[in-house]
Amino acid sequence: MLQKCRKMLRNEKGLTLIELLAVVVILGIIAAIAVPSIGNIIDNSKKDAHVANAEQVINAARMAILNGDITDGDEIGIDELDEYLESMDDPDGEEYDTDESYINVADEKVTHIKLVNDTRGLQDADKNAVSVDDLKRESVIDNE
Repeated sequence: MLQKCRKMLRNEKGLTLIELLAVVVILGIIAAIAVPSIGNIIDNSKKDAHVANAEQVINAARMAILNGDITDGDEIGIDELDEYLESMDDPDGEEYDTDESYINVADEKVTHIKLVNDTRGLQDADKNAVSVDDLKRESVIDNE
């Protein structure tokens, strides 16, 4: 019996075409599942980075309010906060539009923020500023 097993193992010279095909099909299925998932993870991390940049702008605006450099007003551009902001890297590889990006200040508090670039922005569906209390990943929408 032991000799038969050894003889069978010696005759085994490689994989058959069917076995190789099965491996290729399995790898293809795994790739088809994994690639879209990785794309979603990357997109979500970029949206989270936009929210983090918005929080950085809000904190800079709060410092400017405490120093008296900003008072209540309708729209204050993010370019007015250059003294309080370190450089922000846009996660989409672009630059934020300083004409479209702004904060709203009321009663010496930052109430709303809009932070956009050419690709997407932190704004509501009507392209208006988002409440500071509602900052979340879903607030980052693509420009159409």
